[in-house]
Formats: sequence, structure tokens, C-alpha cells
Amino acid sequence: MTPETVLTIGQNALYLTLLIISLLLLPALAVGLLVSMFQAATQINEQTLSFIPRLMVVFLVLIFGGSWIMQSIMTFTTRLFGEIPALIG
Repeated sequence: MTPETVLTIGQNALYLTLLIISLLLLPALAVGLLVSMFQAATQINEQTLSFIPRLMVVFLVLIFGGSWIMQSIMTFTTRLFGEIPALIG
């Protein structure tokens, strides 16, 4: 196994991680921005008002996007296990 192969595997793992994290964080950031604008306009400074909607959006994204996340991780892992004989010998 060459260092380039290890770097390629690591790069693919980081790319997959970035995709999964962005799927979860971007909707939460958008909802957080909308709630913050609402709080600034109404001068309501309640901490749970910004936390609860973001939490609900993350749960909804996990419900609707969870199958894609799991399929992506399974595809990556299966491909990695399939390449083990070629990487070793």
C-alpha cells in the first residue's frame, strides 16, 4: 500500500463526511438565520426559540435524508472492503 493510496482513501472519506455534514448543517444554519432575524425584528431574546426549530429541522433532515446517508456510508465501506485484496497484494 503506497502513501498515495492511503491519501486517496482518506480524501474520499473526508469528502463523504463533508457531504453528510453539509446535508445536516446547511438547513440548520438557514433556520437559525431566519429565527435570528425574527428575534431581532421582534426583540425577543429567548434561547429556546432558536434552538428548538433548528433541532426539529435536523431531525426532519435525518428522517428524509437518513436513507441517503446510510446508503453513501455503506457504498463507501463496501467499496473499501472490496479493494482490500488489491491494496494488500
